[in-house]
Amino acid sequence: MKRKELILNLIGEISNYLLDEDPRRLVISLHQEKDGLHLCILDDNEHSEGEIEEMKESLNSQKRPELAEYYGAMTGHDMLGSARLDLLGWQIKHSDVARSDSGIKIDLWLGGDNFQSHQFNIPKKD
Repeated sequence: MKRKELILNLIGEISNYLLDEDPRRLVISLHQEKDGLHLCILDDNEHSEGEIEEMKESLNSQKRPELAEYYGAMTGHDMLGSARLDLLGWQIKHSDVARSDSGIKIDLWLGGDNFQSHQFNIPKKD
């Protein structure tokens, strides 16, 4: 799968998941580097602790890089809720899910072993 297709699939899947709750605001930020990328997604909906924990678990599931192209081809199919997040979790290197000032913040990282994800974080307000 080409890089652009992978990025479009990731953006499509995570936004599809969050748009199910009809947020008034949904922001997606992309930072690309030669060896990786960082997607930061923010919405303004309230999320329960249980939902946040489920998102963390799904997005940080066991990685299956040898099947990433297969999983990528499955994006866009009619999957619901955590099944959609599981699919994303199998393709990414790492994710963080946390409350933001107005809703939720999801960070997704993809990259090789040399990609330093901590360099591409959006800093928290003090």
